[in-house]
Amino acid sequence: MATKDEKNLQQVLDKIAGMKEPARSVMQRMHEVIVAAAPELKPRIWYGMPGYAKSASTPVLVFFRNDEVMTLGVSEKAPLRPAGGTDGRLIPAAWYFDGLDEVTETRVAEIVRSAIA
Repeated sequence: MATKDEKNLQQVLDKIAGMKEPARSVMQRMHEVIVAAAPELKPRIWYGMPGYAKSASTPVLVFFRNDEVMTLGVSEKAPLRPAGGTDGRLIPAAWYFDGLDEVTETRVAEIVRSAIA
């Protein structure tokens, strides 16, 4: 019998598989980058799209969406702090993307690691 984590992972993979190209390939790669950056995170569907949390019963920290545009986001539950400087008290929490390259994948991994620190 499949565990809750295995069922949740399958739901995420099914959600990605149901997307139209080219988003499907990009979102599959985004999933792989997130899991590689933080293998301790558990994927699950969150507001209809893939989200990642420390366990099946804890808040989602990182998510991505494929609505009108593709978005990587960090939830308000992530332990991020204001950067200061020119952003004042603003906390970066969402990034739009139209594809993934090596530089973008590296930045995504950094964002994911900072969201779970």
